[in-house]
Amino acid sequence: MTVSNRLSNLAAGVAAAALTLAAAPAAFAAFGRAENYQLGFQDSATDLFTDVQWFHNIVLWVMVAVTVFVMALLLYVMIKFNDKANPTPQYFHHNTTLEILWTVIPILILVGISVPSFRLLYSQYTFPKPDVTIKATGVQWYWTYDYPDTKGVGFDSYMIKDEDTAAMRAKGIDAPRTLTVDNEIVVPVNKVVHVLITAKDVIHNWNVPSFGVKSDAVPGRVTATWFKANRAGIYYGVCSELCGANHAYMPIAVRVVSDDVYAKWLDIRKTGGKGVDDKARAVIQASLAAPAANVAALNKGATEAVKQ
Repeated sequence: MTVSNRLSNLAAGVAAAALTLAAAPAAFAAFGRAENYQLGFQDSATDLFTDVQWFHNIVLWVMVAVTVFVMALLLYVMIKFNDKANPTPQYFHHNTTLEILWTVIPILILVGISVPSFRLLYSQYTFPKPDVTIKATGVQWYWTYDYPDTKGVGFDSYMIKDEDTAAMRAKGIDAPRTLTVDNEIVVPVNKVVHVLITAKDVIHNWNVPSFGVKSDAVPGRVTATWFKANRAGIYYGVCSELCGANHAYMPIAVRVVSDDVYAKWLDIRKTGGKGVDDKARAVIQASLAAPAANVAALNKGATEAVKQ
């Protein structure tokens, strides 16, 4: 291979890398689930998780600044005061100004971090009045969901096998491997949802990253979390506590829909009877067939309602 050919190949490689980096923000952005080679958090679907991401970024930059400053001091000391530069050791005594600074500055940094931290903790653990309440029960290895406010509404949620999700994707249906379930949780957009979490056998964990919620499911106890999704769509999570052989195969899927779709879905669930799961899924599939413009309008309306 000639030098010119090598240079041409190198230039092509650099161009391809540049295109990859240019497309990286889109590739790394995840909505409702993690993506291959994703960096950072999933896209936020709640105001609370948006605050969590903001706080994370602030603390990250504080940590970077402190680390760089300490590293610079270490390098300065190693270069300025090594044995070659200072054959005769120098002796230093107290420096009142310096001692005050290295005591006061860390205190100020910690106080500055604590203010948004306490505000965020207060938001997380101050539960607003619920519009919907769901009870999630972890079982080896699936989830059981009940809607206590609506008598008779409850179902089990199992992961769909790989061969079935592959067949669904072949038909153009969005069915991510090891995340797709037969019965999804369905909640209305822009409504406060309380989730009561427990378990029947061992400790599980109910975790939906896009909502910023994560809580242990402990047998004999009921823990709670809440979220208010401001974007329609489907959001996935997983059991985040080692719970046995099939720990990796009990995903969580939360479908956020409009009030009308939720009302139809809930009516079918209340009716019960044979084939209720299939009928409930049909309502959701019918809503997904709506034009993209309608979905965009729904999300825009929900976002405006949140701002108000």
